[in-house]
Amino acid sequence: MSVARRDFLFGAGVAMAASAAAAQEAVTQALPAAAPSTPDWGAVRGQFQTAPDQINMSAMLIATHPKPVRAAIDQFRRELDWRPVTYLEDNNRRLQGYSRAAAGRYLGVEGRQIALTDSTTMGAALVYSGLKLRPGDEILTTHQDYYVTHESLRHAAVRNGAQIKRISLYDDINAVSEAQMVGRLMGAITPRTRVLALTWVHSSTGLKIPVAAISNALKAVNAGRQEPDQIILVLDGVHGFGNQDADMNTLGCDIFVAGCHKWLFGPRGTGVIAANDKGWAALRPTIPSFVDSSAWGAWINNGPLPDQTNGVLMSPGGFKAFEHIWAIPAAVDFHDKIGKANVANRTTELASQLKEGLAAMPHVRLITPRQPGLSAGIVSFDVAGQSANETVHALRQRRVIASAAPYAVQHVRLTPSIMNTPADVDAVLAEVRGLKAV
Repeated sequence: MSVARRDFLFGAGVAMAASAAAAQEAVTQALPAAAPSTPDWGAVRGQFQTAPDQINMSAMLIATHPKPVRAAIDQFRRELDWRPVTYLEDNNRRLQGYSRAAAGRYLGVEGRQIALTDSTTMGAALVYSGLKLRPGDEILTTHQDYYVTHESLRHAAVRNGAQIKRISLYDDINAVSEAQMVGRLMGAITPRTRVLALTWVHSSTGLKIPVAAISNALKAVNAGRQEPDQIILVLDGVHGFGNQDADMNTLGCDIFVAGCHKWLFGPRGTGVIAANDKGWAALRPTIPSFVDSSAWGAWINNGPLPDQTNGVLMSPGGFKAFEHIWAIPAAVDFHDKIGKANVANRTTELASQLKEGLAAMPHVRLITPRQPGLSAGIVSFDVAGQSANETVHALRQRRVIASAAPYAVQHVRLTPSIMNTPADVDAVLAEVRGLKAV
């Protein structure tokens, strides 16, 4: 019996749609119960496969995948291995759309306002190199911001002639306050300032800056300016993304960049740029998109570049670890099922337990502010008589995974997360206590 070409194509489309549906089903399997008021943290911990001979308190570096993320990646990988070309052609745009929509839901924006990247570093570089700045425009940042922000800004300034201005948010972190940080930033703004480039949670000290208060103060400044001269607030949000109960609306920033493979426990090698309409209007893409039809149309027809930038146009093209990009919804669903507020509260609870224990040790100097309003999940400290790297090495010999940030002044960092328990924190404190005899 012969089969018409139309019937064959229709049948193939049904089969491929079915396999894509099966892959999406993997995203929602093995999730905790829907956002309970008191989650079963033992069940949450059970979603992670971590080495039993270590206490991993470095979620801020690179995540271990929980079960639903592993399942989604594995399913998509099998589909790509089985029929790589046709599965990619038939599903990539749609599955990337699901990932943008999921990240947008988490951050309180539409999917079109999300670009998919490989990391926070890529996102920051794309944003700062893509800002529509004029020679002489000023970018205001701080001495406390990270290498990625500083170097992305320096590269961008060479290209567009903008000027970079750095200030200190505080002189003594032990005396830092919300009012001090807001006051210093607003006081440093000049008529030439066009961009405020900040980091939500500092990876060196664990300080969480008051982004909502800063954005509210910035609104008053912008109210007195014409639209082309208004200031854009850009936020490296990676160390709050996945452990704080906040979104673009509550933060008030115009552009937000983060990696998904840290506190969100998302697929490794994925990240996002989120922006409101004002933020997207201030940006140009750097890397051509493979999933934006207007970009392909402009190239084929030799037309002008698209006028309006959005998340689809800003998403870098190229061939990637697609199974990881497509599995982003599994990470968002995982957090949604636990509840963003529950995740934030659990992170605060464990970090507070750790900070209180460290602060009581005579040989330890706690760096991170103890107030939850000025900190998140990163807990930084020093041990008397040891460099940060020496302490990290000593803790790893004791099966505790800590880290030291690559800053001029280094501190030890422990970062408890939802895959840890209060017993883990007590065990870590016991090991740090024992370092005084080293």
